[in-house]
Amino acid sequence: MDQDRAKRLGMDRAITRRDFFDGVARTVVGAAALQVFGAGQAGAFTPVTDAGYPPASNGLQGQTEGSRSVAHGMRDGTFWETAGDVVDTGEVYDLVVVGAGISGLAAAYLYRQQAGADKRVLLIDPLDAYGGHAKRNEFVASNGATLIGYGGSQSMQTPSYFSAAVNKLLADVGIEPAKFEGFYDQAWGEDRGLRSAVFFAKEQWGVDKLVIQGEDTAAWVAETPMNDKAKADLVALLDAPGDYMPGLTAAEKLKKLSEITYAEFLLDYVKADPQLVDYFQISTTAYFGVGIDACTALDARGNYNPGFDGMELGDAVYPAHSPSGRLAFTDPDAYIYHFPDGNAGIAHALIRAMVPGAMAGTTMEELATERVDYAALDVADSPVRVRLNSTVVKVAHDGAYDTATSVNVTYVDAAGRLGLVKAGHVVLACWHRMIPYLTDELPADQVEAMNDQQKVPLLYTNVQLRNWEAFDALKIEGFGARGLFWSGAEIDFPVSMGSYRFADKPGDPIILHLSKVMVEPGLSSREQALAGKRALMEITFEELEFSIRDMLDRALAGSGFDAARDIEGITVNRWAHGYAYEYMRPWDAFWPDGELPIVKARQPWGRIAIANSDSGAYAYAHSAIDQAVRAVRELLGEPAGAPAFAAFPGPPQEMLGL
Repeated sequence: MDQDRAKRLGMDRAITRRDFFDGVARTVVGAAALQVFGAGQAGAFTPVTDAGYPPASNGLQGQTEGSRSVAHGMRDGTFWETAGDVVDTGEVYDLVVVGAGISGLAAAYLYRQQAGADKRVLLIDPLDAYGGHAKRNEFVASNGATLIGYGGSQSMQTPSYFSAAVNKLLADVGIEPAKFEGFYDQAWGEDRGLRSAVFFAKEQWGVDKLVIQGEDTAAWVAETPMNDKAKADLVALLDAPGDYMPGLTAAEKLKKLSEITYAEFLLDYVKADPQLVDYFQISTTAYFGVGIDACTALDARGNYNPGFDGMELGDAVYPAHSPSGRLAFTDPDAYIYHFPDGNAGIAHALIRAMVPGAMAGTTMEELATERVDYAALDVADSPVRVRLNSTVVKVAHDGAYDTATSVNVTYVDAAGRLGLVKAGHVVLACWHRMIPYLTDELPADQVEAMNDQQKVPLLYTNVQLRNWEAFDALKIEGFGARGLFWSGAEIDFPVSMGSYRFADKPGDPIILHLSKVMVEPGLSSREQALAGKRALMEITFEELEFSIRDMLDRALAGSGFDAARDIEGITVNRWAHGYAYEYMRPWDAFWPDGELPIVKARQPWGRIAIANSDSGAYAYAHSAIDQAVRAVRELLGEPAGAPAFAAFPGPPQEMLGL
């Protein structure tokens, strides 16, 4: 690392550097982008942990090595060699939930709602905070303002697709999605004259160039460093796409689009310059967990990638819904259903409903502003307890599972002690691949189906800025990046709730959101995710911090931005086990008409059921809730007048004409 440049960028400044919240891997491009910085010694960081309030902690948080070491020991077959004796705690619960993410919290709430408010529930989770991927990050700006960001599960997307069961649960815990129409300032950027932009990095394009995207496509494309053919092809693709599959019917075109990748579509059908593949490569990662080399053209159409308007495809999709589970036409809802801390707002609502002593307030607005008392989560006389920093290592029926009346749950607590609790029922709300390590009661075909789920690793980062004057000077809300590790940087969602107010003037402090879906181009979708996890420990926080400072310094050049002065905090949320894997062609030929592995994988047995986003193969909060609904009904039976839920991924089947 160039030490002089590192110092100029502020690597020697003492800021709140919130390190990784889980594992991550690097892409081919990302690896090259980071390796140029070298090892370096600047910016030594001493982590600080606020055990009483995890959102305010810095340093290594979330799924740290400490939180995942037990699970890794079980995976590697070494844990039980030195585990020690199991102590029976004497605790007995009606329900034990393994995992305190949205599925686990929803299952706990629904179980007591249906079985009775007198039922005792224990949730156990290895993280230091509940919510799983629904992670809250907090910052205190130099002017004393508190800033709230999301570190994982982002938004409630498309409430029009929510099942009746999801809508009922949200209403029961005080969440009214319609209120976001007032909370979310949809005109925030437009009112301030801000546009989108793309930063072309010299590593890939030969020159650093920030291009602001305006209404005149030809004008802004002319400013890019692409070659002349690529520029002409991009303008045509955006403004005047043709019929790239002449002679085929609409149904035949849709079928073909479901069989080829978007990269193949651009090269083999559009006959576009290869630079357009580089330009669009990461355009699908945030939505599908893979780049355009592994995403079908049909899915890219659903992602609003260009090139399809001249093909007379109509509103229909092939098959009845797109291979990813998403509709391939316009989303009926605006993307505004976002708490300042993302879907952590849902987790807070569930906790407030079950553990009133942990969170004050009754309104939806207070879900964003009231501070959680983590000490109140695991109190002996509480009917619902949440035991954090603890990892379940064994789940076994007390006898044959078809006749047993209880389940033994063994876990390792924060002090490394093995404890045993008894449960009338158990919901496994951890990810699929962990379950076979917890029990030997499953048949081989169910284990195989569970292992089909390969989580997509990703990185969500929040950068606290002293102000957003540089963005105002350039008149941009953010920028996508081409050729660097990060996919770009965007000013956070403009949401104000109750006493929490989003930035107004350029001098106000603000959070930038950066993301990176860690994929390995050239491999199949599952292999890309696996490659990401295998590269888990290759990237240091120092490399990432430097890459953030370097990107912002270069992209915002000429705006007055000073990385050393203007960056007041960095929180990196790493999720090795991130998005649930969603079925997609061309990799999953059985989708959507064949037997889905999730159906076999999520089968209950005895007094145990499964609820997680994996069991829906759909990486959305409403699917996580639907899976909790299903699991609780498998344990307790179908309640009279129960609202419908969606057992399969994607929009409700009746909306798809199925």
